[in-house]
Amino acid sequence: MIKFETINEAGKRLADLIQKELKDDASINAIVFIGALGICVRRLANLINDKYTDPAVVCVDTTGKFVIPVLSGHVGGANDLARKIALITGGEAIITTQSDNAGLWALDTLANKNGWSVSPLSHEEMNKIIATFVNKEATALVLEVEDDGTRELERTCPTHVEIFHRMEDYLMSPQPFELLILVSPYIHEKTNGKTIQYYPKCLHLGVGCQKLAPTEIAPELLQEIKALGYAPEAISTIDSIELKKDEPLLAELAKLLPLTRENFFSAEELSSTLIPNPSEKVFEVTGCYGVAEAAALVASTHGKLVVEKQKRSITLNNKSLHYTFAIAQDWKSGHIEIVGAGPGDPDLVSVRGRKFLERADLILYAGSLVPRELTYCAKPGATVRSSADLNLEEQFELMKTFYDKGKLIVRLHTGDPCIYGAIQEQMAFFDQYNMSYHITPGISSFLAAAAELRSQFTIPEKCQTIILTRGEGRTPMPEKEKLHLLAQHQSTMCIFLSASIVDQVQQELLDGGYPPETPVAACYKLTWKDERIYRGQLKDLAQIIKENKLTLTTMIVVGDAIDNRKGLSKLYDGHFTHLFRKGKDE
Repeated sequence: MIKFETINEAGKRLADLIQKELKDDASINAIVFIGALGICVRRLANLINDKYTDPAVVCVDTTGKFVIPVLSGHVGGANDLARKIALITGGEAIITTQSDNAGLWALDTLANKNGWSVSPLSHEEMNKIIATFVNKEATALVLEVEDDGTRELERTCPTHVEIFHRMEDYLMSPQPFELLILVSPYIHEKTNGKTIQYYPKCLHLGVGCQKLAPTEIAPELLQEIKALGYAPEAISTIDSIELKKDEPLLAELAKLLPLTRENFFSAEELSSTLIPNPSEKVFEVTGCYGVAEAAALVASTHGKLVVEKQKRSITLNNKSLHYTFAIAQDWKSGHIEIVGAGPGDPDLVSVRGRKFLERADLILYAGSLVPRELTYCAKPGATVRSSADLNLEEQFELMKTFYDKGKLIVRLHTGDPCIYGAIQEQMAFFDQYNMSYHITPGISSFLAAAAELRSQFTIPEKCQTIILTRGEGRTPMPEKEKLHLLAQHQSTMCIFLSASIVDQVQQELLDGGYPPETPVAACYKLTWKDERIYRGQLKDLAQIIKENKLTLTTMIVVGDAIDNRKGLSKLYDGHFTHLFRKGKDE
């Protein structure tokens, strides 16, 4: 929560505004002082100890013009809070920390930001490492895994940092480095110079044990993991079968690894997982052929077993006690992202879609419909291919070749891929081969048409429905969706892929009941550089299309909503107090 301190009524009003805007942000824990910076420092001097324990303190002048993080800018989050407050007050966040102003990573908060653990360092050691980095001395970044955090580091890598993907490559480099930043789940004894290691949570520890196995096994097990070269700090989950959920050993492991979570799976879940070392004896007891290996694999997403089942025993009170463990690691597997390119303008692809395009190893785009300019953001070394000259089998073969190598594929479709995007056949193929895929939506051309026509397609008390459809060409239309039947609704109709059969489209719309004078718009290559839009009346639609030689990439819009400026939206009615406050604003 935020604690406010103010010196006058103006400060109280500003505090109320900030508190109102940030009330839903439960992550903020800080003190906001509204007044002069000197008074703030004197008032809070007794709170100053060191940056790792100081509270986050932000000072705002009573006009909201300047917002200054005073204490704990990185660790406590005062810098981020200052930026949020500045957006509320229309002021300026005065950030003085060197890493922020130089556009460098904040090494002391990198672990928290990405959900990693970090090697234990004294405050003095951490300060020396940060000073080396912000002074832009030669730095090596070794990334031995891939996740969202490491991808962001690669994307924002400063010029004084050289990236390696294996520790061996770093150690063989002839260049001397003053600092090593290591992101890895592995234990590396040999490093050169100052080192900070981050442990991404990518390991899954599967455990099997005898009933009521003693807790003394837990530290022994962690030492075994270290001996195999894996850092316990990189363990994300402790995994076993449901019948072991009350075992003291597993509770002790969770206590020794406080940032992990426990997973307990049913025998059915575990028995359906293929493992390299099945056991009939384990099946007799548990109902599955292996606990440690299967639980670790189920807990990992598209993971693989990096440590097969290890059988160990420990002698306590002259009694030999047995346990097993295995480790699975989240693994970079292939993935296909079906991205909506938007209507054509490269600036209209979503931020998420753009990020996928920048990361992709293969971009396969619909060349006849998607401008190639959308692929110009591809990273060096990426393969960019048009699908225009490939049949479905050839497209699948190309995508699967990259997928099987663990690569990221972007299948780029025009508009929104779920509207006439022809992705159903592709998804059936992906499902057949159990491939990972997802859809990033895009701006459909019917939305671009509304924007370019400067028209609201839903008019109060006149038209509250938009119909997206196409004329009946080579692809038959369902009987209930014939154009003349849809036309009976007199809604705003957006007709895709139908310029080539415009005579038929016009006749069906007239037969369905649209008056001949109904406004129409023929929108060619919406948002492209050579966009053209022709307005007219329905009776002239075919003539407009033909005279202007409009082709495949033409959206036909029909309805009274085009250029309509009549009819007041109820949202701006005086009864809607959230937009029009009666009394004060009347």
